[in-house]
Amino acid sequence: MRIEMAKSYGFCFGVKRAIKIAENAGEASTIGELIHNAEEINRLRQNFGVKTLKDASEVSDEKKLIIRTHGIQKEDLTRLREQNKELIDATCPFVTKPQQIVEKMSDEGYDIVIFGDSNHPEVKGVKSYAKGRVFVVLEPSELDEIKLNSKVAVVSQTTKKIENFVKIVDYLMQKSREVRIFNTICNATLENQEAAAKLAKKADIMIIVGGKNSSNTKQLFLISQSFCKDSYLIENEDEIEQIWFKNKNLCGISAGASTPDWIIKKVVEKIEKISKF
Repeated sequence: MRIEMAKSYGFCFGVKRAIKIAENAGEASTIGELIHNAEEINRLRQNFGVKTLKDASEVSDEKKLIIRTHGIQKEDLTRLREQNKELIDATCPFVTKPQQIVEKMSDEGYDIVIFGDSNHPEVKGVKSYAKGRVFVVLEPSELDEIKLNSKVAVVSQTTKKIENFVKIVDYLMQKSREVRIFNTICNATLENQEAAAKLAKKADIMIIVGGKNSSNTKQLFLISQSFCKDSYLIENEDEIEQIWFKNKNLCGISAGASTPDWIIKKVVEKIEKISKF
């Protein structure tokens, strides 16, 4: 069995930046998970003393706080600044961008539509920057019962599929007189998705490595599954089962933007051992 890595996979710029910030910060606490990868968070805790708080409500006597890659809600940020905490901002610049857009467009009287998961921390943060009406949707049909103003601005969660964002945009173009479109999907996300799709079209089996609570990793898995029915989402090499590879000729591997190289390496090494049987 041959093993082939996707042309683009793994850590994105924002995640690399956040991890370097956390390593340099030392004894600090992150507000929420720094990234969506439990094993990397555990490494940062064990090796660099980086603790993880559930959210801003758990902040007490911590002196040094790291804002996670997904950002936090504006009101939480304001409250922490008033408490004179030392804040280290690891928010991904690609997440900061939709925050700024939503704030500016709502100031100008636009209704805001966010394409994304309403419970995702990134979306909660972006939504908090709206000063007027704001709606979070995943499907165009969710907009059917909403009476939008004539002026609408639309942004996307950074890890969503561009095809689904276009569906939301098309719907809004037909419903509102003025629509301001801001494609805030991360370039790295798009590149990883395109590479996974290309590999999945020719692979017998696809292995996607990453946190199961990671939106971009789940998107990679769903894309792979649409082209290769034998696709599996795993967090580490311990989840691999030898039976998956029976009678397979080509194993494709990709990884989410929050998946560190050391985890990917262990996955590859285990699959290489299996391929020799």
